[in-house]
Amino acid sequence: MGFFGGSVKFTPETDIKDLTGKVILVTGGNIGLGKETVLQLAKHRPQKIFLAARSEAKAKDAIADISTQLKPTVADVADIIEWLPLDLASLPSVKAAAERVAARTDRLDLLILNAGIMAVPPGKTDAGFEIQLGTNHGHNFGPASLEGIIDAEKLAAANTVVRYGASKTANILFAAELARRYPAFTSVSLHPGVIRTNLYASATTYGTVLSTVLNYALPWIAKDVPEGTLNQLYLSAGAPKDKIVNGAYYTPVGKLQAGNKWANDADAGKRLWEWTEAELHKVGY
Repeated sequence: MGFFGGSVKFTPETDIKDLTGKVILVTGGNIGLGKETVLQLAKHRPQKIFLAARSEAKAKDAIADISTQLKPTVADVADIIEWLPLDLASLPSVKAAAERVAARTDRLDLLILNAGIMAVPPGKTDAGFEIQLGTNHGHNFGPASLEGIIDAEKLAAANTVVRYGASKTANILFAAELARRYPAFTSVSLHPGVIRTNLYASATTYGTVLSTVLNYALPWIAKDVPEGTLNQLYLSAGAPKDKIVNGAYYTPVGKLQAGNKWANDADAGKRLWEWTEAELHKVGY
């Protein structure tokens, strides 16, 4: 039943829907949950999977490893999976990636925003945004108010856990607001569970109380990477569309968190959307 309990029974090999002709984009697809997500989706032979990652070498290593795992069942992995250069901390890189996808295809069926960073030292993106907010937005450790996200000075002064929480809270608010503004698209946010991935590397070495707790607790409570992909695979490619609540927040696997305060806060979602647009306009986007 997983860390959260009450989960949907879901097996990617048999329960993912037919992906013939589908075009998919997975950020952070070269490692961890992203790589496993690409692997599982490729088994169902979509038309194209854009594996978005910063490093060409790491992306190509991931594609080669996935190809080895899928042979001989899926022989044309190199035709299905394509590296998409993308650095989420760089707005020019994000723009270039979007333009490249638009030039390569006239459709995008699944967008899985998997990439993220956690508990890193203070820093900023190339556009001047707090590094975790800028990378992860544009959890469960969410700040007490929207001001904790959009007030740059407050966010910069906060500890790394609060800054990470602000970025994940922004994810929940954004997914819900996207669903309100564009209901034709299905947009949800999710928690993958507590998983043993490289995401926790910074948190376990950064010298905080969090690192002490994680170093002790992770071996006991964390799940492996294949189990960690189940929630995003189920919601993106397994669940019947009429079973998904647009804009909602889900814990593993497929468990609707109908009472999540951020998913239900339409005012905060609207304000975050407008603030994000204004901040992007300031830097020319």
